[in-house]
Amino acid sequence: MSTIAGPFGLSTVAPVLFKAACPECRARFELSAGALRLAIGASAKTTFYSFTCPECEAMVRKPAGERIVELLTGGGVRTLRLHSTP
Repeated sequence: MSTIAGPFGLSTVAPVLFKAACPECRARFELSAGALRLAIGASAKTTFYSFTCPECEAMVRKPAGERIVELLTGGGVRTLRLHSTP
């Protein structure tokens, strides 16, 4: 979230929006942190983010590298840590 100076010197918090695209319908849009989910696994193959396309309602899952993980967690996206079983 970013802070914006409001009236009388008070600060307000502007919601963070993330640009995304749907591979099914090819729509482009912005999503709030609440519309995204981040899963962090033990490897790059098991670390991803997901959302539901607001246009076609497809469930979308995309890989998340280190930079994407950093941006999403910093922007308040809910995170699930996946644990491997022995």
